[in-house]
Amino acid sequence: MHSNPVLQGAWRFSLIVLGAALTAFNINTFVRAGELFPAGFVGVSLLLQEVFSRFFGIEIPYSVLLIALNIVPAAICFRVVGKKFTLLSIIMVVLSGLMTDFMPELFVDFTLDPLLSAVFGGILHAVAVILCLHAGATAGGTDFIAIAVSEKFNKDSWNYIFLGNCALLILAGALFSLDRALYSIIFQFAMTAALNTLYKGYQQRTMLIVTSRPREVYDLIHAKTGHGATAITGAGLYGGAERTVLYSVVSANEVTPLIRAIRALDPDAFINAIKTEQINGKFYRKPKD
Repeated sequence: MHSNPVLQGAWRFSLIVLGAALTAFNINTFVRAGELFPAGFVGVSLLLQEVFSRFFGIEIPYSVLLIALNIVPAAICFRVVGKKFTLLSIIMVVLSGLMTDFMPELFVDFTLDPLLSAVFGGILHAVAVILCLHAGATAGGTDFIAIAVSEKFNKDSWNYIFLGNCALLILAGALFSLDRALYSIIFQFAMTAALNTLYKGYQQRTMLIVTSRPREVYDLIHAKTGHGATAITGAGLYGGAERTVLYSVVSANEVTPLIRAIRALDPDAFINAIKTEQINGKFYRKPKD
């Protein structure tokens, strides 16, 4: 991330625009071709758009429905997460909605295989969401809710959002085609799997570091991540030398650069990083605003 505030803002805005463009492209290619209902409020907007068109003969722009559905979650996120984060997320929602409405459907026949549309459409949607997350924003809708839960409870909530989306698709299957609903579940599963694999921002790792230079290693951890550590004194049973074990919990995306820095400081350090399922208590998280 750029240190200059102007460059940082331009970089974040560029990621938002790219994420919005990818979302619009995905809807007008894989989603339209496979007749899918994507995850979250994107899928709800497309579902409502088709319901109004098919059953009432009313054509409502996709952007109008998407923006209307995001008003309440955006207000919640504004209070729980932060102003800049919410503002950037609103920009993402508006841009992706307008781009979807006005982007020509040049590649609607990109693939006629609904399974390919579901898998690659889900992955592309996850990439768009990740771009927004790296920009310090979200794609809106249920992502607003997921981020708010993660911020408040320090817990990864994407899988719970996936279950809620599946319930929505049962309704879509009842109204339209069961095949469309089932392929849409594959779309959402592919998106959730890609998010959990590619984005680690809301996952934690427990680090156990055996070192003979505990104070310097702790200072390094605190300087790079803002997290604290607990020192446990012991002795290596093989050589009998006194050692200190540092216990610290950090964000998963901080582990690799932190290990490199610790190894550079203490080449003899023994480091074990363990996946953390849940933490209770104070856990430092860098502010988004």
